[in-house]
Amino acid sequence: MNLQLGINWSDLIYRGIESEELDYKAAQNWKSLPRSGKAKFVRHCLALANTKGGYVVVGVGEDNAGKPSLYTGLTEEQSKSFDPTAVGNFINKYADPQINFTVERPVIDDKQYVVFAIQRFDDIPHVCSQGCEHELQQGIFYIRTADASSRPAYRASEIHNIVRRSLRNQRETLGRMIRGILYEDRQIMGDDNINRFNEHINHSRALFQRKKHPATNAVIIEIAVTPATYVENRFSLSELKKACHNSLYIASENSFISKQELDEAYSSNVSLRCLPQAQVKLWQMFQTGFFYYRIQPATETATVNYPELVRLISEAVFFFGQFYEELGFDEEMLDIAFRLEHVEDVLLAQAPAGRCNELTGYRCRIPEIKYSIRRTAVDLASGDVDHAVKIIRELGERFNMPESRHLRLPQTIRDYLDKR
Repeated sequence: MNLQLGINWSDLIYRGIESEELDYKAAQNWKSLPRSGKAKFVRHCLALANTKGGYVVVGVGEDNAGKPSLYTGLTEEQSKSFDPTAVGNFINKYADPQINFTVERPVIDDKQYVVFAIQRFDDIPHVCSQGCEHELQQGIFYIRTADASSRPAYRASEIHNIVRRSLRNQRETLGRMIRGILYEDRQIMGDDNINRFNEHINHSRALFQRKKHPATNAVIIEIAVTPATYVENRFSLSELKKACHNSLYIASENSFISKQELDEAYSSNVSLRCLPQAQVKLWQMFQTGFFYYRIQPATETATVNYPELVRLISEAVFFFGQFYEELGFDEEMLDIAFRLEHVEDVLLAQAPAGRCNELTGYRCRIPEIKYSIRRTAVDLASGDVDHAVKIIRELGERFNMPESRHLRLPQTIRDYLDKR
C-alpha cells in the first residue's frame, strides 16, 4: 500500500532561497565535472548530514542578483549523468562513515531536476576522510550554517554540538531498553502538577470550541505532551518559537505543524498559539513546556483516513523528539497522550478520502480512543520510527484493524522521515 507520504518537490525547487537545509546548483553534467566540482557536492553533503540533513537541488541557476531563480531544469543527458551508484561511490570515498542519501529526479512543470536528499547522521558524525584539491580537507567536520555556507566546524561550540548529538544518540541506541525499565515508573506527577496541567487542557478545549465551532459529533484528534514537573514560566515565548522553528523541516507538506502556521502563530500571556484559518485546528505551546494539539480532520464525519493518520502521528512523534531536545528535556520524562473523540461506528479507511466502503476500512465500536506513552525527548528523537509504528498500531487495534495490515508501516514511515 502506497501511503503517498512524499515531500512537495515543487515547493522545494521553487523556494528560491538557500538555507541550513537547502542548496541550489545550476544545471550541469556530473560526468563532465572536474574533481573540484564534484568535491563541492561532497562538501555540501557532509555539511548537511552533520547539521540537520537537507537537499541539494541541481537545475536552478542564479540571476544577476545572485538569487536562485532560473528554473532551467536539466537535459535528459545531464539528468542521467547523476547515476546514483557513481555519485554515491565518489561522495562516500571522502566520507567516514558513509553518508545516507538518495538521488531523486522529480519532474516539475515539464522540467527535470536532480535532488540529493541527505539524511542527518544518527550515531557518528561524518568526517572528511581525504583531501581533494582546495575543496576538501582531510580530518575536517563540515557543517551547514544559517547563511547557507558549507564550511569546516572551527568554533568550540560547533564541535561540541556535533559531539553532543553523537554521544546522545549512541547512548540512546544502546540504552533504550535499560532506560525503559529504570525510568518508566519514575517521575510520576503528583496531584497538584496534574491539576495544573489539566487547566491547560481545559482552557485549550474551550478555546477550540469557541473559536473553531467544530461540527457536532465530528471526529476530533487530540495530542497532549506533559512534562514530569510543573514549572511556571519555565520557557520564554521566544524560546518556544525558536525551538519550534528549529524542529520544522522545510521540504515536507506538514500535516502536523507547518512553517506557515508558525509564521501565523501569536503570543498569549502564557503560550505560543495558532488557530489556522483554513482548518478546524488549534495548537498551543505553553511556557511550562506543556504542548497541546487538537484538530477536526477534513474527512467525512464517519471516517478517519489511515494514510493521513499515519502521516500525522509520524510527524508528531518526529516533531516532539526535536522540539523537546531543543528545550533541553534530555532525561526528564514526557507523557504523550493521544485521544480520538466521537469514533463510535467510525471507519478507519485505507482508500483515499471519498472512496471508502466496508471493504477498505475497519470500524471502531467504542466512543473514544485513548493511548499514551512515557518517554524522554532523546528516546523519541532516536527512535521516532519505532515509536510512531507502535502508536499507529495501538490506535489501529481500537478500530479492529488486523496486525497484518501494518506490515509495511515501518518502512513507509522511515522512507518518509528520511526525506525530511
